[in-house]
Amino acid sequence: MNTTMRAATDPTTYQHIRVNPQTLHIGAEIEGVDFKQPVTAGTLQEIRQALVDWKVIFFRDQNLDHAQHVEMARQFGECTIGHAVFGHVDEYPEVYSVAKMRTANANRELKKKTPWTGWHTDITAAINPPMASILRGVTIPPYGGDTLWTNLAAAYAGLSEPMRGFLETLRGVHKFEATSGKAEYDGSVKRRVLVSEHPLVTVHPESGDKVLYVSPSFLKSIVGLTPRESEQLLQLLWEHVVRTEYTVRFKWNAGDIAFWDNRSTSHLAPTDIFESDYDRQLYRITLVGEVPVGVDGKPSTPIDGDPILSVEQELARRAA
Repeated sequence: MNTTMRAATDPTTYQHIRVNPQTLHIGAEIEGVDFKQPVTAGTLQEIRQALVDWKVIFFRDQNLDHAQHVEMARQFGECTIGHAVFGHVDEYPEVYSVAKMRTANANRELKKKTPWTGWHTDITAAINPPMASILRGVTIPPYGGDTLWTNLAAAYAGLSEPMRGFLETLRGVHKFEATSGKAEYDGSVKRRVLVSEHPLVTVHPESGDKVLYVSPSFLKSIVGLTPRESEQLLQLLWEHVVRTEYTVRFKWNAGDIAFWDNRSTSHLAPTDIFESDYDRQLYRITLVGEVPVGVDGKPSTPIDGDPILSVEQELARRAA
């Protein structure tokens, strides 16, 4: 692994779980954990370490319900409202439905298709994007519908030294845009405006790794560059971060869980499922995150919109 990145923990040294890496840079299946049963402090600590090391970790055959999903997530941080923009499922404000035809996919047919189309880090338009996301598979097609993740720390390390130095001086504007032409989607985006300025290179708060923080779906421009310069540099970076050597592809089964570090990854929701007659239903919980910080020690700055709160704080705010 590139020497500019911290070395991952040796998978053979874990005492409470079995860590099975899926690629060189990203993704590991975790065995020896049943989230329907109490999980020891030692096991939780090792899961956290595996998450930081491998960016996205997978747990097979967990088969949790909504309540168990929430209980599992709360062991790793504070839950947000299901989705800061698109709401939550009934009776479980922490849970967001990732259905085949969910509102968030309403504008997919209008997007210009590029190799990086659809890749994103969750809700980077917020000043404090979620720390992590925990996605649970319920209804899974027999084939198709895989999800991909990419390691943004490995992508940073894979750049030339002059490019890394240049990018560390830059910041970008991230925002949701109501441009789908679909009333329900655009209405949700307009009601929850989120625009933030983040460093193009952030420092991971746990590993210390430098991360190429360039979420393709939300990063709209680079501060200080001309529109043409910004467009060209962003396209170069987006093409770079989705290179296959930085990615892992996960084939879902019903009952599986994918748990990813939103501070160091982008992911791609499948679009092949829309060409299929099969249904696909997953549920996601996100954990409250911190404000990103650049290599220069300067934090991100808000432009419009409020921070993402814990679910308890958000519900109290709405009730006030």
